[in-house]
Amino acid sequence: MNTPTHSEDPYQDVPTAVVFDLFAEAANRLIGRLAHLSDHAGTKAERDKWWAMVMQLRNTRHAVPAHDREQLISYISQWTRELEELESKKRG
Repeated sequence: MNTPTHSEDPYQDVPTAVVFDLFAEAANRLIGRLAHLSDHAGTKAERDKWWAMVMQLRNTRHAVPAHDREQLISYISQWTRELEELESKKRG
């Protein structure tokens, strides 16, 4: 995979190791929210759905190479959006 150009890389001046830390933090925040939703689900089916999402996200987090900036940044964006959507539904 190619490294994003500077215009595509919001972390252009950030070392890849730090981008990886931000990736891990985004994953952990979303996992925490999904686990909370699973713990407080009203039905077993709903609980299982949220927990399956936790496990899928954990598997993805472990599968992404720490040096692949493009994937790291892509997942940071995706997971941040997903967390924001879950938080806005919580408030709404």
